[in-house]
Amino acid sequence: MPTDTSPTGVESNANSAPKLSPVEEIKAKSEQLRGTISLELLNETDHFPEHDKQLLKFHGTYQQEDRDARKTRKRDGLGKHHMFMVRCKIPGGRLTARQYLAIDDLAGRYANCTLRLTSRQGIQLHGVLKTDLKETIAGINDCLLTTLGACGDVVRNVMACPAPHNHDGVHAQLQEMATILAAQLAPRSQAYHEIWLNGKMMQDEVAGPDIEPLYGRVYLPRKFKIGLALPKDNCIDVYAQDLGLLAVVEDDSIVGYNVLVGGGMGMTHGNHNTFPHLAKPICFVPASAVVSAVEAVIRLFRDHGNRADRKRARIKYLVHDWGVQKFRDVLAGYLAGPLLEACPIEVSGFDPHLGWQPQGDGKWYYGISVENGRVKDQTSFRLRSALRRLIERLQPNLRITALQDLLLCDLDADAQLEIERTLFEFGVRLPEHVSQARQHSMACPAIPTCGLAISESERALPDILDQLEVELKRLGLEHEKLSVRMTGCPNGCARPYQSDIGLVGRSGDKYSVFLGGHFLGHRLNFLFKDLVPKDEIVSVLVPILEHYVRVRQHGECFGDFCQRLGAEQLQALSATCAAQPHLELEPESLLKIPGPIRANGQHGNGQTRSDIALGLHVQRDNTCHH
Repeated sequence: MPTDTSPTGVESNANSAPKLSPVEEIKAKSEQLRGTISLELLNETDHFPEHDKQLLKFHGTYQQEDRDARKTRKRDGLGKHHMFMVRCKIPGGRLTARQYLAIDDLAGRYANCTLRLTSRQGIQLHGVLKTDLKETIAGINDCLLTTLGACGDVVRNVMACPAPHNHDGVHAQLQEMATILAAQLAPRSQAYHEIWLNGKMMQDEVAGPDIEPLYGRVYLPRKFKIGLALPKDNCIDVYAQDLGLLAVVEDDSIVGYNVLVGGGMGMTHGNHNTFPHLAKPICFVPASAVVSAVEAVIRLFRDHGNRADRKRARIKYLVHDWGVQKFRDVLAGYLAGPLLEACPIEVSGFDPHLGWQPQGDGKWYYGISVENGRVKDQTSFRLRSALRRLIERLQPNLRITALQDLLLCDLDADAQLEIERTLFEFGVRLPEHVSQARQHSMACPAIPTCGLAISESERALPDILDQLEVELKRLGLEHEKLSVRMTGCPNGCARPYQSDIGLVGRSGDKYSVFLGGHFLGHRLNFLFKDLVPKDEIVSVLVPILEHYVRVRQHGECFGDFCQRLGAEQLQALSATCAAQPHLELEPESLLKIPGPIRANGQHGNGQTRSDIALGLHVQRDNTCHH
């Protein structure tokens, strides 16, 4: 546990101070994030040296390698093929049609002709070359978006429920607060404008002294993630945030927030001092005081976070090691007064916001399911072209969800037919044709772009879901809400440790399988089986799903069932059932399995593609049935 703090925020004791991590030294010598980036941009090499590689993250870009090209390049006597990921910071996932089209243009001009909607409501471009890096970042700023602070040891993109529900004003309050926090907590260094924009400020920005009043000379010990949510809709996974703000609503107005601190999914295989952790309720703050309370938590982290071991540098380890009461006591000192107790509220809903939905102001929005957030054209599936046509023609405002989907907003009532016909024309499935498991799924990019990945993820999950959907349909579970999340390493970017089924890259084509989370995001799962080959994942899950059908209790979700039985019983069940024949259910047995039954006797939405072509529409049932 920390005792006192050095001027740089490093925990210390009376005998010796811990050695700083190398990244801390890089930040200290960077001259407020400048390093030698400007000089290296003039260098003809295709990459930056290590110290600039670390600083580039603060500017919103990661230096990466095309790992698919390794073998052939090595065979041909060539070195690594370096490229860059560029990430836009988009508070609450809100952007205009013009901004989206500008990013899409940049993807075609400088990147790999795809966009990736992120699990933090941003947009990433992949495959950008060093020679095009400055033009790409400048182009993003030209459309009044930014990459500054999208990565690095600062506050990352501030998340909020993106749904344009305007019937009560609560969602608008939430989204406005996300925008305010993003502006208040952005880095102040002028290095970004000097390097990428030739000193030009963005609209409404004013040049000031080159100091960091909040972050100081060495910024934060690690990244810091903030998200705002409503109890009835935890679509941004508020408990996974370093600092979550759970709104307290009275009379259709947000009166304040429960401050939740200490969420984080990252861990390291084999290092038991690292682990996923859910944010804990610390206090309640009135809406008028939320900005000062957030800044206080950040200053506490800046001063007391671990700057020696980056694997333990997240604020979750302070909350875990100190305990909630000590954290409250220390935070009270930063706020110069006692803390109010958190209100007794919990999350109770999770809406993916898909399909055709009223906004409450006479307009409509349409949520399009984007598998793993990848917007691309590939053979007969041409999502990128479909979106471009729709956005050019309808000029909607847009929202990115935390499930990596896209909402077309502020639409007239007659837009639904055009949207669905366009999606059909370009080979894109309508939301009602996407299974619940796929709707709630996520995967990180992993190989070939992420240097941390040890296994496939984005390219592997679709095939796994194809297999899983067959089994779910056989068992009558195709309408169950079931979250499946996959990552190529244990850092947990797709938040796999909260999901019903979490798949985490372990070694090559082998994965750790976690069970027992919940699609509401309010519970961690547990390790069920380790080192499972990718091709055996579904077969390992089938006996558990079959037993769930046999013995589940009324209203029991799959994650609840797994928690009730526990890891040991599920492992024993898996061992005894693996060699037995699959459970075969008779048609009359399927009728006993609770599920959404429509008035016409069909499960779910019986609409077909021919219906869409003829302009027929059936409203999707969004409720959770068990």
